[in-house]
Amino acid sequence: MSDTDSKPDAPSPGKPPAVGLVGLGNLGMPIALALLDAGWSVTVFDRRAELVERAGAQGARAAADVSGLADQPMLAIAVTDDTAVDEVLIGSGLLSALRAGSAVAVHSTILPVTAQRLGEQAVAAGIALVDAPVSGGAARARAGDLTVFAGGSPDALHRAKPYLDTVASTVVHLGGAGAGSAAKLGNQLMMFASLAATYEALDLAAVYDVAPEAFLRAVTHSTGDCWIAREWGFFDRTAAEYDASGLPLRYRPWSKDLWDLVATGRAHDLSLPVAGMLAQLMPGWVEAHAHGSQP
Repeated sequence: MSDTDSKPDAPSPGKPPAVGLVGLGNLGMPIALALLDAGWSVTVFDRRAELVERAGAQGARAAADVSGLADQPMLAIAVTDDTAVDEVLIGSGLLSALRAGSAVAVHSTILPVTAQRLGEQAVAAGIALVDAPVSGGAARARAGDLTVFAGGSPDALHRAKPYLDTVASTVVHLGGAGAGSAAKLGNQLMMFASLAATYEALDLAAVYDVAPEAFLRAVTHSTGDCWIAREWGFFDRTAAEYDASGLPLRYRPWSKDLWDLVATGRAHDLSLPVAGMLAQLMPGWVEAHAHGSQP
């Protein structure tokens, strides 16, 4: 349930709620399928025709390009990074082509300053924009069980609420545009710090012939308990999914998100030494572990 207090506008009788979705990757595809399961009319765009065809086989409609989404009252974006989000909304002219009163949810993990700028441009165009990065992975996205870090005005959250409450079980309104992106980066810092410590702890245990499964079982009942230990294997599976889709390393969260953390800290003269260390270590570490070699 969302922690926003406002109630969504009721859909027109007999007409399903409609959404346009840009990006059908590791996050966008399961979101599209969850929306279809929930009875939404979903129109999709992705440059990869095979992904559009896959979504179409499940009932989604295809847009020839992003301009074909301009008539949608709700738009969701799940693309790789800041540059891709800018291309969708600004470079294509889509933001100015959307109908006044439409809402946009940006699920991509982007820099807070980018989210702030896009929020200002949306207000000028009469559009409600929420920076809405998520946590939960593909499986929870498919189940409509994501956590959304939401940044935007109360009105923007009100307009996007029916959509957000369909794709997520938890929507936390954290402040104005940019707040959601900042909180998501903070979450990534905590998560990858935990992952790095778990890698080292497993190496230490292995010296004394402690099986990884036994060690993880022990710590999940101890003060070392953490999501990483309880969901061990999540990043190996996620890396395999990215390998299958051909997503370059620079766009994977253990690379991109950590460097975004460093850049954000630098922009505000904020010392983030743990983030800096992890940005150097984690890309190679996660990939090596996922592919069966020691980091």
